[in-house]
Amino acid sequence: MNSTTRPQPISERALVLGGGGSAGNAWLIGVIAGLLEGGLDVTEADLVIGTSAGATAAAQISGASPNDLLAAILSAPPLRPSTGPRGFRPITSAHLERTNAIIAASADLADMRRRVGADAIELAAAAGAAGQEGWRETVAARLPSQDWPPSTVLLTAVDADTGEPVELDRDSGVDLVDAVAASCAGGPAYAIGTRHYIDGGYRRSSENADLAAGYERVLVLSPLGGRTRHPAGWRSDLAAQVEELRAGGSMVETVLPDADSLAAFGDNMMNPATRPPAARAGHLQGRGLAEQIAEFWDR
Repeated sequence: MNSTTRPQPISERALVLGGGGSAGNAWLIGVIAGLLEGGLDVTEADLVIGTSAGATAAAQISGASPNDLLAAILSAPPLRPSTGPRGFRPITSAHLERTNAIIAASADLADMRRRVGADAIELAAAAGAAGQEGWRETVAARLPSQDWPPSTVLLTAVDADTGEPVELDRDSGVDLVDAVAASCAGGPAYAIGTRHYIDGGYRRSSENADLAAGYERVLVLSPLGGRTRHPAGWRSDLAAQVEELRAGGSMVETVLPDADSLAAFGDNMMNPATRPPAARAGHLQGRGLAEQIAEFWDR
């Protein structure tokens, strides 16, 4: 399965949705709903790029209104941090330490992707078929529709067998549920056919905004605030990608969590209990930014 080849548009708008766990997904939905309440519908972007939790959000906003998605988060029953299928539980501090060690031992992004991919394949073998099936069921339950939308949605992943970056869309031959599950596979690798995939955040960053190259206006929503665990020399942080996009002629705006949103996230963005406060904070932030972002988005 090869990376998607996309035509470069002359003058279009791209929406980039970054990763950030349970809190990050809820914050993204909240921001988008807040922008909509303020009169700006960014779901009409010509291209939507989603990574990890942002891949889930990209699929969600393509199948339901942001207001309905926000209402569902705020009305959902409380969830425990341990909620999740066997073998595919939320990322723990031990797993972060494990992957931090892999990153520290890697020579560059390509080497890191290969190393993390090999490790994730071992984790998937330990989780077994039940882990894979449970993860797919969990992802499917999060999506309002299991069909790819007619609009252009690009979801990032990494081929765990080769370490090569992969972008999945409706023409990739992969079901939407599988594409989202692959993009969100931060622990065990996720199998599609004979290939294994890991979280799109390992491609370059949690945003992968560089995939919007060639678009006139690029709006990036980054739950992680553009941070990266990679060495500065790899230039995989959001700031480096924004610099590259602007050098290529794109106008770029970024929305990072404000102080209230960061407080709502707490110290564990994987904790499902953070979803309602993160969504509320994102909604307020988006509503407050609507006029400013509209001047950029609709100029």
